[in-house]
Amino acid sequence: MEFALLSVFAFFAGLVDAVVGGGGLIQLPALLVVYPSAPLPLLLGTNKFASCVGTSVAAVRYAQSVTIPMAIVCVAAALAFCFSFLGARSVSLLDPALLRPLVVIVLFGVLLFTLFRPNLGTLHSPKLPTRKQVAVAGLFSSIIGFYDGFIGPGTGSFLLFAFVAAIGFDFLHASACAKIINIGTNLAALAYFVPTGNVRYDLALCMAVANMAGAFLGAHLSLKRGTRFIRGFFIAVVVALLLKQLQQLLAPF
Repeated sequence: MEFALLSVFAFFAGLVDAVVGGGGLIQLPALLVVYPSAPLPLLLGTNKFASCVGTSVAAVRYAQSVTIPMAIVCVAAALAFCFSFLGARSVSLLDPALLRPLVVIVLFGVLLFTLFRPNLGTLHSPKLPTRKQVAVAGLFSSIIGFYDGFIGPGTGSFLLFAFVAAIGFDFLHASACAKIINIGTNLAALAYFVPTGNVRYDLALCMAVANMAGAFLGAHLSLKRGTRFIRGFFIAVVVALLLKQLQQLLAPF
């Protein structure tokens, strides 16, 4: 019964994550509710395993239909991997709760910026030469990768916004790039969770299959319906992330 319920949540998490990121808002809380007494690292590792598989499927689906600047995203993914690992290692040195007020401010800024620029991300018109695109993507991926390892929620959404606002991609191309970079941050997490035995493989594989199905559908919908569909989804996820962070800031228990 638990596996079936969590597979349903994993499916919807994969769908949302494939479109704009933020699948962790669905999948991880479901794990925490179903297994409240399980060790947190075990649930985090199981969640990352399923998410990584789903993200990979979405990335492949996007790559079949969207021209992805691989030179840019490969550099960005490598940096995201390294800094995500550093972020995970830094948790023992600094309380992640200290950054929550900053995350709330950033999310609020992202929301306002998107709402007051209705044409943002509707046209694919990179405004930087390739070398500067690599530099900017690498910078943002390093910062967001560290955030993913340190706190985590909304990594894919932040990556998408960085490509749209800072480089000039439309939402469709930005989402495709974000998926590949997100693979790097997920692998960094698994590089810690797998060797330490913090993945429950029977559950993780079951959820991974459901997450894959959701991710494939989410990528298909994005490719079929285009940038305005992704923009609407993005705004909804940013609002949900903002409310979640405010809740944890005001009532952490």
